[in-house]
Amino acid sequence: MNYMKKTKEYEASFLKDLKDIIAIPSLRNIAEKSENAPFGKACREALDVMLAKGKAEGFTVKDYNGYAGVIEYGEGEESVGILGHLDIVPLGEGWSKDHLGCEVHDGYVFGRGVLDDKGPTLCAFYALKMIKDMNIKLNKKIMLILGCDEESGMECMDYYAEHGEIPTVGFTPDADFPVIYGEKGILTLHLKGQRETKIHKLCAGERHNVVIGKASAFLSTLSVHEKGMFEYYLKTNQLQGEIIEHDHESELVIDGKYMHAATCYAGNNAALHLLNFIGETFDDTLSKELYACLKDWRGTGLGIDLIGAYMGFLTMNTGIVNIENGNVDVMLDIRYPNDTDAKTLLSKMEMALKENKIALEVKDSDDSSPLFVNPDSKLVKTLIDSYHKYSGDEFTPAQTIGGGTYARKFENFVAFGPEFPVKEKTPFFVGGPHEKDEAMKIEDMMKAMAIYADAIENLGK
Repeated sequence: MNYMKKTKEYEASFLKDLKDIIAIPSLRNIAEKSENAPFGKACREALDVMLAKGKAEGFTVKDYNGYAGVIEYGEGEESVGILGHLDIVPLGEGWSKDHLGCEVHDGYVFGRGVLDDKGPTLCAFYALKMIKDMNIKLNKKIMLILGCDEESGMECMDYYAEHGEIPTVGFTPDADFPVIYGEKGILTLHLKGQRETKIHKLCAGERHNVVIGKASAFLSTLSVHEKGMFEYYLKTNQLQGEIIEHDHESELVIDGKYMHAATCYAGNNAALHLLNFIGETFDDTLSKELYACLKDWRGTGLGIDLIGAYMGFLTMNTGIVNIENGNVDVMLDIRYPNDTDAKTLLSKMEMALKENKIALEVKDSDDSSPLFVNPDSKLVKTLIDSYHKYSGDEFTPAQTIGGGTYARKFENFVAFGPEFPVKEKTPFFVGGPHEKDEAMKIEDMMKAMAIYADAIENLGK
């Protein structure tokens, strides 16, 4: 079966359905939590839309109290799972396209969730639909499991693991091709304390797993000289920003660059720039100490820098900074290779703070251990074969990443697409996961759909 040729019959319907699901701003909102809607109304709506589409196509659908849903096809003692998520990160600023409009420009679809992860999840749904429409006989049950809280801690999959059927083997369409057989551990924590500072208020960042793309700080009214220093800092660091005057206060605003925490080195953290400027210009001890600890995304300031044998270097993202009335709360997102563990990293950070006489404490840590599947396993080899068949790329090897996906929640799961290793150069900006102008090429979506169909067929035999 040539699935690539078959996708042409489904492209128009796919794009219509994609528009429906992208239009829903499915951000976790606990303030709207209710029965069967543990993550708020919008996440519940996104799940309802996908389950309705599954039911309309004749699939068996199951709802796990709004935490997750399942669209099933076929039966068998063994099962193949595809894990997708319907929640999104905050929309962010600086978009040139409608965040939720699913606009098409030069063959690309733009919108929050198009790439992470509504678009790929819909690709998997259509791959399953193609198989069903063609009555392809499988010996295993196929389970498309839809989560609603991947971006905020994966509480949805923890709930499903307790209440739902665990597939024998499977993948999540939430990373890169050809296959991701390893994911770094994810350690989140807070640095907290009560300190004197010249900062009246600095509240920046929305999620620990996103580089802070915009930040503002309130200080006592700046002098003409201090304003000139700020303008000089912006120019020398090639930044955009402004000073907004309030009663007895000046607000300093800096625009950085949003980026996924797994690739925080490609972003530009606006809050760290503010700390650097305030520390040096006003001789603010807290700002200086925080900047020294946090400025290097490799974690050298906290003594945790490391390069792993399989997974490469550790990364550290400063995701949230809250300073107000001397109360300090900084949230870090650390992606670490499987050569170390959370206990070791926490110990090193505490030692670094103590040795540098920084009066902050490590609090509220949470850890998700690394994922590692043998790259020579049947699962990995089967998926790579499907990738080779439709991509024409037999050069790129299976790899590991710093991102964290649902794959780490179950045994014998890996991440599989949808991003292709060779990126097309365009005259316009195409954003990646968690970036402004998030987008994916329609041709690549159809190719991913074909690859997923082939993989489901081969795993389901």
